[in-house]
Amino acid sequence: MFDSAASHLHTVRDLIRFAVSRFNQAQLHFGHGTDNAYDEAVYLVLHTLKLPIDRLEPFLDARLLPEEINQVLPLIRRRVEERKPAAYLTHEAWLGEYRFYVDERVIVPRSFISELLRQHLAPWVEYPELIHRGLDLCTGSGCLAIMMADAFPDAEIDAIDLSSDALAVAARNVEDYRLGYRVNLLQSDMFVAVQGHQYDLIVSNPPYVDAESVAELPTEYLQEPEMALGSGHDGLDATRIILDEAPALLTPHGILVVEIGHNRALLEEEYPELPFTWLETSGGDGFVFLLRKEDFPT
Repeated sequence: MFDSAASHLHTVRDLIRFAVSRFNQAQLHFGHGTDNAYDEAVYLVLHTLKLPIDRLEPFLDARLLPEEINQVLPLIRRRVEERKPAAYLTHEAWLGEYRFYVDERVIVPRSFISELLRQHLAPWVEYPELIHRGLDLCTGSGCLAIMMADAFPDAEIDAIDLSSDALAVAARNVEDYRLGYRVNLLQSDMFVAVQGHQYDLIVSNPPYVDAESVAELPTEYLQEPEMALGSGHDGLDATRIILDEAPALLTPHGILVVEIGHNRALLEEEYPELPFTWLETSGGDGFVFLLRKEDFPT
């Protein structure tokens, strides 16, 4: 089908229609930047043709050169046959207006914390200029560390990951944003490398998928690094470490912000003494919590 398609496709509209049909036929799973076949098709076509990804209408009926058709079709084919997330095919992921390089060495960025950082964590951070030291734990591609640096321009940011491969990707993104003088990348098993440090803000999007859910993940998600997804039987192993060790690293006015997926009820049951503040995101108010230094028992 793919081999014979090129001679029958002539416009951007043709390519998008063809891609949507193939994606639906293959019953692909989405969730790495888009949540449906149409949006994914539009993104892949516009990206490959070097067209603005937020302006489809002017180009829908533009006739394409044969070599342009032949640039797009292999990506559609790989998305179907390899079930590779689109971000790995294009080597880019977007969080709002922020673009990041990604490949199979890192999880595809999709954190709700990014929404909160674009708002400078208001109203919980009343004076952004008072954030002098920040930590991004489990940084992956470095996306949240970079957004922290942008949201809090007076802050120096430490970005930690256990994976040296992930840190290589993060280094590329830090360099792209010219933040090497403010974002410090550290290889570490959780907080080991920063014991004794003090931070005004710690954010983390750690692994939080429980073992049962990991076993049932579709192929697209299984192409991401396993260590960035699962976190023990119930998905909370990393979060427990954070809650146990982060308080000692927070300044007296410090704030901890952590994403935990669908584990709110389980977390609240296990830590009834902690007054979690659940932050509103586009997914609802059950995915990201905030705690202040003063919220932890002394």
